Formats: sequence, structure tokens, C-alpha cells
Amino acid sequence: MPSDFYQPIIAATFGTVTHAIFPVARQRDGNAEIVAASGMETLDIISRLQASDVDTATLDALRITTDRLCSEYPYLPSGQLAAEGRQWLKHVAGLQAQRLTLAQHREVLTLSGWLALLIGCVEYDMGDRAAAESTRRAALSLAREADNPEISGWAHEMRAWFALTTGDYRGILAASQAGTDASPKHGVAVQLAAQEAKGWARLGDRRQTEVALGRGRKLLEGMPYPENLDHHFVVDPAKFDFYAMDCYRLLGEDRFAANLAHEVIRAGTDFDGSERSPMRMAEARITLGVVAARQGDLDQAVNYGEWALKGDRQSLPSLLNHLDALNHARSTVCGSKADGMGAGVSGG
Repeated sequence: MPSDFYQPIIAATFGTVTHAIFPVARQRDGNAEIVAASGMETLDIISRLQASDVDTATLDALRITTDRLCSEYPYLPSGQLAAEGRQWLKHVAGLQAQRLTLAQHREVLTLSGWLALLIGCVEYDMGDRAAAESTRRAALSLAREADNPEISGWAHEMRAWFALTTGDYRGILAASQAGTDASPKHGVAVQLAAQEAKGWARLGDRRQTEVALGRGRKLLEGMPYPENLDHHFVVDPAKFDFYAMDCYRLLGEDRFAANLAHEVIRAGTDFDGSERSPMRMAEARITLGVVAARQGDLDQAVNYGEWALKGDRQSLPSLLNHLDALNHARSTVCGSKADGMGAGVSGG
């Protein structure tokens, strides 16, 4: 293993960040942490919520429960996660009617904000854009009331994501800038830089894409390694390759995009072959399909596309957006072949 001095130099050489190549292995058990922190199971927490006063142990348990729900985003079925998220949001919101100190009131608003962000993301995954936008706005309002810049930044990042999947590329840039202004020093700033890079890539501006990726890389290198990589609102260093993959595919840099796609799949596969990041890996396979289609290998392109659709956990807007790119690449190749055959017949 290279020393701490050489690790960031090696990572920069390959256009990524340190912990994407040299990860730190950590494991967490959300249920065990709830019991360890508060001595309470889920039923105990709910019973405490019925009390007239809220103690520190109850808030600690709710904080860890919220963390656990956000960590289940990558693999829990959307409908189940949305139902659980709404149920817990209802429990947390009910605390507002009880006697709370000022600090407790702010904590309840913060927990509600995180849960609203999670629910909004899942609603958008399921294709309910109207509900997702309403929930996102609610999260932004809670962030302002709780004076929490991180939640505010993620609410703007969600708007950038919505704009990305609906083709509003200037909207991506506007939302990314608003989020960066709201939360310039938190991990969400890295994701906002990545969204901005995706927007510039879709507009065909190679220079601005590289500038945004470079800014995100620099921000990520200066941040401590996250304790919980599964948390949806924590920027995983390995995800930086995923951001760059999308940008380079759009810019037509097929070799870079394919190499990064293979790395995304490798990093997202556990030792037993199970997939830790199924949605991210699905988009990586679509990228490989686009590259295959551009190279004229239509069978391989179709195989990658079908493989990407097999997962149970899907983000429908993002997946459809990427599949559209794959279909466009396939249609372009088919059209070129048809034109070639037509020219051959005419010339003969």
C-alpha cells in the first residue's frame, strides 16, 4: 500500500480521488447501533414517542433510525422504503406537539428534513415527479427553519437531478450554483459539482465539464473518509468515477467512459458477487452498451441494456434517460449501416 503522501498523487494521475482507489473498509449495523446508543428496540422508541417529554435517548434512537433508512436507499424496494420513511416522518413530526427545548425542536426539524429528502428521492425513483417536487420543497423549508445548510444543499441537488432527467440542462447549472451557495463546505458540494459537470457535458462544453470535475475532485480530497458509505446523502469517494463516467460518455470519450464503467462495476460488487450499488452499476452497464453501439457491436449493446434492466431497485427517470442514450447510439449505428448498404447498392 502506498504511503499517505503518494496515494493522492497516484489518484490524481488517474483522474480520480484517493479513497476511490485506496478505500477504507468499515462496516456498520444500524439496528445494533440503535440498541447500543439508546438501549431501545423499534417498539420501545415508538412507545417513548407517546410520552409527554422527549429525552435524549429517544432523539438519539430517532437519529440512528433516520440514518439507517437513508442507508437502505441503494437496495430496499422503493415502495417499502417510501412507506417506512413516511411512517417515521409522521412519528417525528408528531413530536412537535410535545414539550421540547429549543435544541430539541431544531433536532426534530433536522430529522424531518432528512426524512423528507429521502422520501422525495424515492418518489422520484418511482416516477411520481409531482409528489417528489412537493416533498423536496418541504425539505428545503425545513432546512431553512432548522438553519441546516447541508439539507438545503441536498434539496437543491435534488432539483439539479430532476432537471438532468428532464433535459433542462441550464436548470442543472442554476440548481447546482444555488446549492453550492447554500452549502459550500459540506459533502453535497461535491455532488453539486458533479451535477454541474453533467450539465456542461450535455451542453457539449468540454472545458467547463473538466473545470467542474476538477473542483469536485479537489473538494472531495480535502474531506475525511465517510463513516457510512451506504448513506444516500454521503458522498462515496468511489462514486466520483461514476460522475466522470457519465460526463466522458456524453463527450464521446468512449475509452475513458468504458474504463470508468468497468471500475464502477468492480467497486460495486461484493466479494460474493452481490451488488452493493445496483442503480449505479445499471448505469455503468448502459454506458458500456453505448460504447459497444458506437463501435458497431449491436448485440453487445443490447446485452448490456437488458442486463441493466434486470435489477429490482431502479431509479426510473435516470434509467430511462440513460437507456435513451443507448437507443440513440444504436439507432445511429443502424442508420449508418443502412446508409452504407444503400450507397453500395447505388454504386453497384
